[in-house]
Amino acid sequence: MNLAGLDPAILLPAFAAGLLVLASHVPLGQAVLKRGIVFLDLAIAQIAGLGVVLVHSLGGEDSPWLTQLGAVTAALLGALFLHRMEKFLPTRQEAIIGVTFVAAACAALILMSHDPHGAEHLQDLLVGQILWTTWSGLLPLAVVTALVLAAWFGLNWRGSPLGFYLLFAVTITASVQVVGIYLVFASLIVPALVSGERLARGYVIGAAGYAFGLIASGLFDLPSGAAIVLALVTVAGLTPLFKRESA
Repeated sequence: MNLAGLDPAILLPAFAAGLLVLASHVPLGQAVLKRGIVFLDLAIAQIAGLGVVLVHSLGGEDSPWLTQLGAVTAALLGALFLHRMEKFLPTRQEAIIGVTFVAAACAALILMSHDPHGAEHLQDLLVGQILWTTWSGLLPLAVVTALVLAAWFGLNWRGSPLGFYLLFAVTITASVQVVGIYLVFASLIVPALVSGERLARGYVIGAAGYAFGLIASGLFDLPSGAAIVLALVTVAGLTPLFKRESA
């Protein structure tokens, strides 16, 4: 056990990043479950990651703006494609999403196969680098989150199929580069599984999962992304037990 790992200068920005991710992911996750397209986030996140890998393979690794442009463009194109498929093949949508995910993942692996840092980039893409988050680095994520929530609740884009896919693409692109694909999926699906349509409950479950996961990561020197995912699953799994006890 390492008490020095509980450094507030490291854990608090990371926790703030988690809260920003949850702010948009919990309502989006509830919509995903309602639509029955659970793996949409994995596909869009992987497509956004493919955009990042493609930019890096073309020599744009040192340009944050090119990296963001590649990620957003790829995610939006993927979202538009999947929205189109939902219109033409609604009964096959989940299968199409799965095929899209595995195709994007394999394309990324091929592009990274000749990169000496490919394994490192792949790990960052999957589990993220949330502990490297800084307060100033949270500004882009905060802006994207505010705009997405304004469109979702204020402009009622959640009622538009196209609006849903576009907001989903933008949200996932912003979050996957901070927390990684695994945490994006867990943040979307895990709180929504046990909260139903109760938004506040989903936020509480998500915040508790991030808090416990970061503390465990700091105390026992664990990979932060994996620790948070397991903490989210644990908190969500225990939530129905507390509900029965209070009934």
